[in-house]
Amino acid sequence: MSAAIDIGALLDQADDFRRHQLYAQAVAVLRKVLAAVPGHFPATYGMGLCLLHEGQHAEAIAQFEAALRLRPDDVQTMSDLGAAYSMWGRDADALPWLQRVAVLRPDDPSILLNLGRALRGVGRMDEGRRCNERALEVDPDNLLALNNQGNLLLDLGQAAEALPFFNRVLSLDPVFPSALYNRAIALGMLNRPEAALNSYDQALALRPDWADVHQNRCIVLQSLRRYQDALAGYDRLLALQPDRASAYSNRGNMLRDLRRYTDSLADFDRALALDPRHAAALGNRAATLLDLHRYEDAARAYEAVLEVDPDYDYVHGYLAKAKIYCCEWQGLRDLCATIAARIGAGKPTMHPFPLLPLIDDPALQLRAAQFFVPDKFPAAPAPIWWGERYGHEKIRLAYLSGDFFNHATAFLMAELFETHDRSRFEVTAFSFGPAVADEMAQRLRPAFDRFIDVQHRSDRDIAEMVRHLEIDVLVDLKGYTTDGRIGILGHRPAPVQVSYLGYPGTTGAPYVDYVIADKVIIPDDARRHYSEHVVTLPDSYQVNDRKRPIDPCTPPRAELGLPEQGFVFCSFNNNYKITPEIFDIWMRLLAQMEGSVLWLLADNDPAMRNLRREAGERGIDPDRLVFAPRMSLPQHLARHRAADLSLDTLPCCAHTTASDSLWTGLPIVTLIGKAFAGRVAASLLSAVGLRELITHTPEEYETLALDLARNPARLTAIREKLARNLANAALFDTARFRRHIEAAYTMMWQRHEDGLPPAAFAVPPMAEAQT
Repeated sequence: MSAAIDIGALLDQADDFRRHQLYAQAVAVLRKVLAAVPGHFPATYGMGLCLLHEGQHAEAIAQFEAALRLRPDDVQTMSDLGAAYSMWGRDADALPWLQRVAVLRPDDPSILLNLGRALRGVGRMDEGRRCNERALEVDPDNLLALNNQGNLLLDLGQAAEALPFFNRVLSLDPVFPSALYNRAIALGMLNRPEAALNSYDQALALRPDWADVHQNRCIVLQSLRRYQDALAGYDRLLALQPDRASAYSNRGNMLRDLRRYTDSLADFDRALALDPRHAAALGNRAATLLDLHRYEDAARAYEAVLEVDPDYDYVHGYLAKAKIYCCEWQGLRDLCATIAARIGAGKPTMHPFPLLPLIDDPALQLRAAQFFVPDKFPAAPAPIWWGERYGHEKIRLAYLSGDFFNHATAFLMAELFETHDRSRFEVTAFSFGPAVADEMAQRLRPAFDRFIDVQHRSDRDIAEMVRHLEIDVLVDLKGYTTDGRIGILGHRPAPVQVSYLGYPGTTGAPYVDYVIADKVIIPDDARRHYSEHVVTLPDSYQVNDRKRPIDPCTPPRAELGLPEQGFVFCSFNNNYKITPEIFDIWMRLLAQMEGSVLWLLADNDPAMRNLRREAGERGIDPDRLVFAPRMSLPQHLARHRAADLSLDTLPCCAHTTASDSLWTGLPIVTLIGKAFAGRVAASLLSAVGLRELITHTPEEYETLALDLARNPARLTAIREKLARNLANAALFDTARFRRHIEAAYTMMWQRHEDGLPPAAFAVPPMAEAQT
């Protein structure tokens, strides 16, 4: 039978197909050879190689084993058999073969590389690394060894050290696809998205159907806010691989960025239909439910993530956030203990902002932020501002925010923006929030010398604009609050960079020079818990707008759902700030004050339902909890007059809410905490002359609130004192505050001009005549 066909010609044809990577055609030819000559070694071995390239690992292994039965001592076949096992994920089976051939050929780079891969696959990382290093010693220009060494460093998170290896490969072979791909990954890790995109594009020029490259490229485009290009990229990817669950998950995440939540959830559902245990799709779906304020659904979704992957990044923190936002407290204490332990162990556990209402520990908050920053907002490898001196006649001051509309930050800061001393400051706003036209937005736009809408710009683009305008002092008003973009500061676009007001804690970011506080917010002995240098203002750190209008009409109690008679405790803090411990105190107050009610903000239906249930479980009629719907600021301020006493929360206390209460003449009892977020109300009370309403233990807090409720004369005296203080208290003296914060900006700037590094300092009190 062998005489009927030309075996040599068939083998040559198979080799030609293999050289052109036409492996299926080569396999078909080799089958003809084996049909004619069973046990033909070159055909059997060649079949194994082709099947291996096709990703058919089990079939390739069968062919290599058959080849070894024909030639038991063939070193190359043993090596390829080991490689096939390793590529199939069976590194333990690969090791005996690879170790055997490594003894026979100790200086063969390809064998060393295969052995190194298998050793790493069974967790013997150091031995695997040494194999790769030995391969490089034998052949310093071995492309696979150089590429592997870069990958080893990438696995260790050492992108800067990995990059030269990929560049070396590409200097030797500019069209080495995996080096282009790996270089792009390294550049992305180094926060160089434009360069990463270029490297991905080069890889796609070589292999247009490379799905992993398409997917990573889309992620980079998303980070650059090139959403339409990213959507087109996902269309191409899904045309190549319509069953790729991760592509649907990632596209859904981008649609979430665009606030196309219905489309986003549909993509996550598609991903989960393909892979019900796809952790990223589960996590992204849960995050979208959070965005939609579907907190109970989000909590169940995060629990599903935990079942699939207990170490999924940040899942414990986001589960806790979902639970506190709907006041679902079951298991919360144990969850907080887990969160604290994981942060202490250096694991990516929690976004810094939702940690504030959970754990009153400034050291832990700093540690969480310091792990979060390099993961989510790393410093750019090269700063945009390189130390140039501008020499401006006026200090160029800029505020970064997404809240230049009807928002708590704007309600506090509007008058400051309007009254900044234009003889000494040129003031710019960079607005990355939605373009709305409400009353506050219309008021604020003319309050700045420049108002620049940058909502569709990337962080780097905005940083470039800051540098182009030669901003001297850049003030971030968002930090880690919703839709914050602290990554802009990560590019170091300005000589002096400041965190103020929006985020009540440390950013943990090495590129934020200062945080503005006061001696109550951050006492001297607490500065060690802040990565920034602390600037201490002489009164409260919080600015206030004296122009905030209060509706002259106070609605009658009945119209507000309150009883005509009886004491009204209120707390208009967001519901997520309410903890079981504080709620216990509130329920005891209601139990001891017959006919009293607790007036709370109506945040979301599940929270109201859960709070009423918790009240019932504590023996309090759920109807004694009255919920106030959200309304315009003037009306909201006016309804404060229907309450008798405001009660604060901890670990995250009232901030703007406390100012609202005091501005309307309603006293607030606070329990001072250890961290920034739990000390704001104490700062405000100090600045309005009511330190007697600051308590230091839960027992003292409960006792004071009950005594004021039971003692109308004492409460009336405090109300009268507050009314007298409102006209002249530092808290509501916007002009006084302006002088102090402008002095702070000037002192920061002067240190820079004098060639001095940032340092903590206190602003001295300034007389009214000073400017």
